[in-house]
Amino acid sequence: MLDTRRMQVLHEVVTRGTVTAAAEALGYTPSAISQQVAALEKQAGIALLERVGRGVRPTTAGRLLAKYAAVIGEQVAEAEAALADLRAGRSGRLSVRYFATAGAVLVAPALARFRRERPDVLIDLSMTDPDDPMPEVLRGRADLAVVVRPRGLPHQGVRLDHLLDDPYLAVLPTGHPLAAEDVLELADLAGEPWICGERPGPCLDALLAGCAAAGFHPEFAVDGEDYATAQGFVAAGLGVTLIPRLALPGPHPGVVVRDLHAPAPVRSIHTAVRETSLGQPALTALLATLHGRPQAP
Repeated sequence: MLDTRRMQVLHEVVTRGTVTAAAEALGYTPSAISQQVAALEKQAGIALLERVGRGVRPTTAGRLLAKYAAVIGEQVAEAEAALADLRAGRSGRLSVRYFATAGAVLVAPALARFRRERPDVLIDLSMTDPDDPMPEVLRGRADLAVVVRPRGLPHQGVRLDHLLDDPYLAVLPTGHPLAAEDVLELADLAGEPWICGERPGPCLDALLAGCAAAGFHPEFAVDGEDYATAQGFVAAGLGVTLIPRLALPGPHPGVVVRDLHAPAPVRSIHTAVRETSLGQPALTALLATLHGRPQAP
Protein backbone atom coordinates (compact mmCIF):
# COMPACT_ATOMS: atom_id res chain seq x y z
CA MET A 1 0.00 0.00 0.00
CA LEU A 2 1.31 3.43 -0.89
CA ASP A 3 2.18 5.78 1.99
CA THR A 4 0.13 8.98 1.58
CA ARG A 5 2.63 10.99 3.65
CA ARG A 6 5.43 10.02 1.27
CA MET A 7 3.18 10.91 -1.66
CA GLN A 8 2.84 14.40 -0.21
CA VAL A 9 6.64 14.64 -0.04
CA LEU A 10 6.85 13.60 -3.71
CA HIS A 11 4.25 16.25 -4.59
CA GLU A 12 6.39 18.95 -2.96
CA VAL A 13 9.49 17.80 -4.84
CA VAL A 14 7.63 17.75 -8.18
CA THR A 15 6.00 21.15 -7.51
CA ARG A 16 9.23 22.89 -6.40
CA GLY A 17 11.61 21.18 -8.82
CA THR A 18 14.41 20.32 -6.37
CA VAL A 19 14.86 18.18 -3.30
CA THR A 20 16.42 21.13 -1.48
CA ALA A 21 13.43 23.41 -2.10
CA ALA A 22 11.03 20.69 -0.97
CA ALA A 23 13.10 20.13 2.16
CA GLU A 24 12.97 23.84 3.02
CA ALA A 25 9.19 23.94 2.48
CA LEU A 26 8.54 20.88 4.65
CA GLY A 27 11.17 21.57 7.32
CA TYR A 28 13.14 18.40 6.58
CA THR A 29 16.75 17.81 5.55
CA PRO A 30 17.40 17.06 1.87
CA SER A 31 18.62 13.57 2.80
CA ALA A 32 15.34 12.88 4.64
CA ILE A 33 13.39 13.95 1.55
CA SER A 34 15.48 11.67 -0.65
CA GLN A 35 14.93 8.77 1.74
CA GLN A 36 11.15 9.32 1.67
CA VAL A 37 11.08 9.36 -2.12
CA ALA A 38 13.29 6.25 -2.30
CA ALA A 39 10.96 4.42 0.07
CA LEU A 40 7.96 5.43 -2.03
CA GLU A 41 9.70 4.22 -5.19
CA LYS A 42 10.27 0.88 -3.46
CA GLN A 43 6.56 0.69 -2.57
CA ALA A 44 5.53 1.67 -6.12
CA GLY A 45 8.03 -0.65 -7.78
CA ILE A 46 9.00 1.99 -10.34
CA ALA A 47 11.18 5.10 -10.59
CA LEU A 48 9.40 8.34 -9.74
CA LEU A 49 12.12 10.98 -10.27
CA GLU A 50 15.04 11.45 -12.60
CA ARG A 51 17.89 13.94 -12.22
CA VAL A 52 18.14 16.85 -14.64
CA GLY A 53 21.15 19.07 -13.96
CA ARG A 54 20.88 20.28 -10.36
CA GLY A 55 17.19 19.51 -10.17
CA VAL A 56 14.83 16.60 -10.70
CA ARG A 57 11.83 15.94 -12.86
CA PRO A 58 9.12 13.39 -12.43
CA THR A 59 8.80 10.27 -14.49
CA THR A 60 5.39 9.37 -15.87
CA ALA A 61 4.75 7.41 -12.68
CA GLY A 62 5.98 10.33 -10.60
CA ARG A 63 3.59 12.75 -12.28
CA LEU A 64 0.75 10.29 -11.73
CA LEU A 65 1.38 9.91 -8.00
CA ALA A 66 2.01 13.63 -7.56
CA LYS A 67 -1.38 14.36 -9.14
CA TYR A 68 -3.13 11.98 -6.77
CA ALA A 69 -1.14 13.38 -3.85
CA ALA A 70 -2.53 16.84 -4.67
CA VAL A 71 -6.08 15.47 -4.67
CA ILE A 72 -5.46 13.69 -1.36
CA GLY A 73 -4.08 16.91 0.13
CA GLU A 74 -7.18 18.84 -0.91
CA GLN A 75 -9.44 16.14 0.53
CA VAL A 76 -7.54 16.11 3.81
CA ALA A 77 -7.84 19.90 4.04
CA GLU A 78 -11.56 19.67 3.34
CA ALA A 79 -11.93 16.93 5.94
CA GLU A 80 -10.08 19.01 8.53
CA ALA A 81 -12.30 22.03 7.81
CA ALA A 82 -15.45 19.90 7.99
CA LEU A 83 -14.28 18.37 11.25
CA ALA A 84 -13.56 21.83 12.69
CA ASP A 85 -17.10 22.92 11.76
CA LEU A 86 -18.52 19.80 13.38
CA ARG A 87 -16.50 20.32 16.57
CA ALA A 88 -17.70 23.93 16.73
CA GLY A 89 -21.34 22.94 16.14
CA ARG A 90 -21.53 24.81 12.83
CA SER A 91 -22.44 21.65 10.89
CA GLY A 92 -23.74 18.16 11.48
CA ARG A 93 -27.10 16.43 11.61
CA LEU A 94 -29.54 16.21 14.51
CA SER A 95 -32.64 14.04 14.82
CA VAL A 96 -35.46 15.65 16.80
CA ARG A 97 -38.71 13.97 17.85
CA TYR A 98 -41.73 15.64 19.44
CA PHE A 99 -45.44 15.15 20.13
CA ALA A 100 -48.09 17.15 18.27
CA THR A 101 -49.11 19.80 20.79
CA ALA A 102 -45.45 20.66 21.51
CA GLY A 103 -44.69 21.27 17.84
CA ALA A 104 -46.23 24.64 17.05
CA VAL A 105 -45.67 26.26 20.45
CA LEU A 106 -42.25 24.93 21.52
CA VAL A 107 -40.39 23.25 18.69
CA ALA A 108 -41.18 25.43 15.66
CA PRO A 109 -40.05 28.83 17.05
CA ALA A 110 -36.94 27.31 18.63
CA LEU A 111 -35.90 25.66 15.38
CA ALA A 112 -36.44 28.89 13.48
CA ARG A 113 -34.02 30.68 15.84
CA PHE A 114 -31.55 27.79 15.71
CA ARG A 115 -31.46 27.70 11.90
CA ARG A 116 -30.79 31.44 11.73
CA GLU A 117 -27.72 30.90 13.91
CA ARG A 118 -26.55 27.56 12.44
CA PRO A 119 -27.94 27.18 8.90
CA ASP A 120 -25.57 24.32 8.00
CA VAL A 121 -26.80 21.98 10.74
CA LEU A 122 -29.32 19.59 9.18
CA ILE A 123 -32.38 18.80 11.30
CA ASP A 124 -34.27 15.53 10.90
CA LEU A 125 -37.59 16.51 12.45
CA SER A 126 -40.45 14.09 13.02
CA MET A 127 -43.61 13.91 15.10
CA THR A 128 -44.21 10.65 16.99
CA ASP A 129 -47.88 11.03 17.96
CA PRO A 130 -49.58 9.01 19.25
CA ASP A 131 -46.41 7.34 20.50
CA ASP A 132 -44.14 8.58 23.27
CA PRO A 133 -40.89 10.00 21.75
CA MET A 134 -38.70 8.74 24.61
CA PRO A 135 -38.00 5.29 23.06
CA GLU A 136 -36.58 7.02 19.98
CA VAL A 137 -33.94 8.62 22.21
CA LEU A 138 -33.21 5.41 24.10
CA ARG A 139 -32.73 3.44 20.86
CA GLY A 140 -30.42 6.06 19.39
CA ARG A 141 -32.86 7.01 16.64
CA ALA A 142 -33.20 10.57 17.95
CA ASP A 143 -30.64 12.93 19.41
CA LEU A 144 -33.29 14.96 21.22
CA ALA A 145 -36.97 14.55 22.03
CA VAL A 146 -39.61 16.70 23.67
CA VAL A 147 -41.38 14.42 26.13
CA VAL A 148 -43.91 14.38 28.96
CA ARG A 149 -42.54 12.97 32.20
CA PRO A 150 -43.28 13.56 35.92
CA ARG A 151 -41.11 16.41 37.17
CA GLY A 152 -38.08 15.28 39.15
CA LEU A 153 -38.34 11.64 38.06
CA PRO A 154 -34.95 10.50 36.70
CA HIS A 155 -34.58 8.21 33.70
CA GLN A 156 -31.46 6.06 33.51
CA GLY A 157 -29.07 7.10 30.73
CA VAL A 158 -31.17 10.14 29.75
CA ARG A 159 -30.79 13.78 30.73
CA LEU A 160 -34.21 15.34 31.33
CA ASP A 161 -34.42 19.14 31.46
CA HIS A 162 -37.71 20.75 32.42
CA LEU A 163 -39.22 23.07 29.81
CA LEU A 164 -42.60 23.97 31.29
CA ASP A 165 -45.66 22.69 33.14
CA ASP A 166 -48.76 22.50 30.97
CA PRO A 167 -51.92 22.55 33.14
CA TYR A 168 -55.07 20.68 32.21
CA LEU A 169 -58.26 22.71 31.74
CA ALA A 170 -61.85 21.55 32.16
CA VAL A 171 -63.87 21.34 28.94
CA LEU A 172 -67.68 21.29 29.34
CA PRO A 173 -70.71 21.52 27.03
CA THR A 174 -71.97 25.09 26.76
CA GLY A 175 -75.21 24.20 28.57
CA HIS A 176 -73.56 22.40 31.48
CA PRO A 177 -74.61 23.62 34.97
CA LEU A 178 -70.96 24.26 35.91
CA ALA A 179 -70.33 26.35 32.80
CA ALA A 180 -71.37 29.46 34.71
CA GLU A 181 -68.40 29.09 37.07
CA ASP A 182 -65.10 30.80 36.22
CA VAL A 183 -62.95 28.29 38.08
CA LEU A 184 -63.89 24.72 38.97
CA GLU A 185 -62.87 22.16 41.54
CA LEU A 186 -61.73 18.98 39.82
CA ALA A 187 -63.74 16.94 42.34
CA ASP A 188 -66.91 18.64 41.01
CA LEU A 189 -66.51 16.54 37.86
CA ALA A 190 -66.20 13.23 39.68
CA GLY A 191 -69.72 12.04 38.94
CA GLU A 192 -69.78 13.14 35.30
CA PRO A 193 -69.45 10.90 32.26
CA TRP A 194 -65.99 11.53 30.82
CA ILE A 195 -64.64 11.75 27.30
CA CYS A 196 -61.08 10.46 26.96
CA GLY A 197 -58.95 12.50 24.61
CA GLU A 198 -55.68 10.76 25.53
CA ARG A 199 -54.10 7.54 24.38
CA PRO A 200 -52.36 5.39 27.01
CA GLY A 201 -49.07 7.02 27.93
CA PRO A 202 -47.49 9.81 29.98
CA CYS A 203 -50.22 12.39 29.23
CA LEU A 204 -53.05 10.10 30.31
CA ASP A 205 -51.00 9.12 33.35
CA ALA A 206 -50.77 12.79 34.36
CA LEU A 207 -54.54 13.24 33.97
CA LEU A 208 -55.35 10.12 36.00
CA ALA A 209 -52.87 11.10 38.71
CA GLY A 210 -54.59 14.49 39.05
CA CYS A 211 -58.00 12.88 39.35
CA ALA A 212 -56.66 10.41 41.91
CA ALA A 213 -55.33 13.32 43.96
CA ALA A 214 -58.84 14.80 43.85
CA GLY A 215 -60.25 11.54 45.20
CA PHE A 216 -61.81 9.81 42.19
CA HIS A 217 -61.17 7.85 39.00
CA PRO A 218 -62.95 9.21 35.92
CA GLU A 219 -65.53 6.96 34.28
CA PHE A 220 -64.87 7.21 30.56
CA ALA A 221 -68.04 6.96 28.50
CA VAL A 222 -66.33 7.64 25.16
CA ASP A 223 -62.78 7.18 23.90
CA GLY A 224 -62.19 10.22 21.73
CA GLU A 225 -58.52 9.29 21.03
CA ASP A 226 -57.47 12.89 20.33
CA TYR A 227 -58.27 16.35 21.63
CA ALA A 228 -60.25 17.56 18.62
CA THR A 229 -62.49 14.48 18.60
CA ALA A 230 -62.93 14.67 22.38
CA GLN A 231 -64.15 18.27 22.08
CA GLY A 232 -66.69 17.17 19.49
CA PHE A 233 -68.15 14.59 21.87
CA VAL A 234 -68.21 17.15 24.70
CA ALA A 235 -69.99 19.67 22.43
CA ALA A 236 -72.60 17.00 21.71
CA GLY A 237 -73.33 16.78 25.44
CA LEU A 238 -71.93 13.26 25.91
CA GLY A 239 -69.58 14.14 28.75
CA VAL A 240 -66.76 16.33 30.05
CA THR A 241 -63.01 16.13 29.62
CA LEU A 242 -59.68 17.70 30.56
CA ILE A 243 -57.34 19.00 27.89
CA PRO A 244 -53.88 20.58 28.33
CA ARG A 245 -53.67 24.32 27.75
CA LEU A 246 -51.20 23.92 24.86
CA ALA A 247 -53.73 21.72 23.06
CA LEU A 248 -56.50 24.35 23.24
CA PRO A 249 -55.46 27.23 20.96
CA GLY A 250 -58.98 27.31 19.51
CA PRO A 251 -61.77 25.59 21.47
CA HIS A 252 -64.76 24.02 19.72
CA PRO A 253 -67.67 26.52 19.53
CA GLY A 254 -69.91 24.08 21.42
CA VAL A 255 -67.76 23.92 24.56
CA VAL A 256 -66.62 26.17 27.38
CA VAL A 257 -63.15 25.97 28.89
CA ARG A 258 -62.60 26.59 32.58
CA ASP A 259 -59.52 26.78 34.83
CA LEU A 260 -59.23 24.37 37.73
CA HIS A 261 -58.37 25.26 41.31
CA ALA A 262 -55.03 23.93 42.46
CA PRO A 263 -53.99 21.26 42.65
CA ALA A 264 -54.95 20.70 39.03
CA PRO A 265 -53.48 17.98 36.79
CA VAL A 266 -50.32 19.14 35.03
CA ARG A 267 -48.20 17.47 32.39
CA SER A 268 -44.54 18.36 32.78
CA ILE A 269 -42.75 18.80 29.45
CA HIS A 270 -39.02 18.13 29.21
CA THR A 271 -36.24 17.82 26.69
CA ALA A 272 -34.69 14.35 26.66
CA VAL A 273 -31.13 13.65 25.51
CA ARG A 274 -28.91 10.61 26.00
CA GLU A 275 -26.19 11.46 28.51
CA THR A 276 -23.57 10.08 26.13
CA SER A 277 -24.59 12.68 23.50
CA LEU A 278 -24.30 15.77 25.68
CA GLY A 279 -20.84 16.73 24.38
CA GLN A 280 -22.05 17.48 20.84
CA PRO A 281 -21.80 21.26 20.30
CA ALA A 282 -24.72 21.46 17.85
CA LEU A 283 -26.93 19.49 20.22
CA THR A 284 -25.89 21.70 23.14
CA ALA A 285 -26.79 24.78 21.09
CA LEU A 286 -30.20 23.35 20.16
CA LEU A 287 -30.94 22.54 23.81
CA ALA A 288 -30.00 26.10 24.76
CA THR A 289 -32.36 27.47 22.11
CA LEU A 290 -35.29 25.30 23.24
CA HIS A 291 -34.76 26.41 26.84
CA GLY A 292 -34.46 30.08 25.89
CA ARG A 293 -30.76 30.33 26.76
CA PRO A 294 -28.19 32.06 24.54
CA GLN A 295 -26.31 29.76 22.17
CA ALA A 296 -22.60 29.41 22.72
CA PRO A 297 -20.58 30.97 19.86
